[in-house]
Amino acid sequence: MATIRRLLSIGSRFTPSRISSITTTRHYTLNRIEDKRNQAHLGGGEERINKQHKGGKLTGRERVQLLLDDDSFIEYDSFVEHTCTDFDMNTPKNKIPGDGVITGQGLINGRPVFVFSQDFTVFGGSLSSMHARKICKIMDKAVSVGAPIIGLNDSGGARIQEGVDSLAGYADIFLRNVMSSGVVPQISLIMGPCAGCLNINASVKGARFVRFCDTFCIPLITFVDVPGFLPDTW
Repeated sequence: MATIRRLLSIGSRFTPSRISSITTTRHYTLNRIEDKRNQAHLGGGEERINKQHKGGKLTGRERVQLLLDDDSFIEYDSFVEHTCTDFDMNTPKNKIPGDGVITGQGLINGRPVFVFSQDFTVFGGSLSSMHARKICKIMDKAVSVGAPIIGLNDSGGARIQEGVDSLAGYADIFLRNVMSSGVVPQISLIMGPCAGCLNINASVKGARFVRFCDTFCIPLITFVDVPGFLPDTW
């Protein structure tokens, strides 16, 4: 009887007005989530996407969709935003869900892979601390299941607004490059400018990056024409 009375007491709290309020709150929350997801998919906005296309380049998200099997991509941390508050970075226009990198897992010819793809439309694909954390997360997951890691690099380098926090993010990634070497395949693709700690700008410095990859047994594929960097020089 005590249990029945307790259930009746709980049920009495859900009056029509209370149910209506809960339903309204639920719809509001779902709409906010959908708006956030749409904002993440839009990246830096239509203008920057069009500029990317005019340059003959795809966005980070478009590259992932092209690389992986249809409907196989499961995205991680699409709502993550940077934590920088300096230089007006905490204003709404500078808070972009995903923080310039698309990360997750999917299938290629039915086989599992983990992938990150930098989006040049968001702060030039620059690496922040949260951007780095997203990359590190999928690298750790790839190692845990023994799946390849694929990185689609298109970045202006470190995000200078974050200073040493951004540089620390590179250190975290490099550590995982070394620890994953010989454990899982690591494939890097240069899809555009790749400046920063790796000392890459997808030009004559590309060979330096290849030597770096060779040091840590990281296979490299490049889909851009890098002057003075031909396949027979790998």
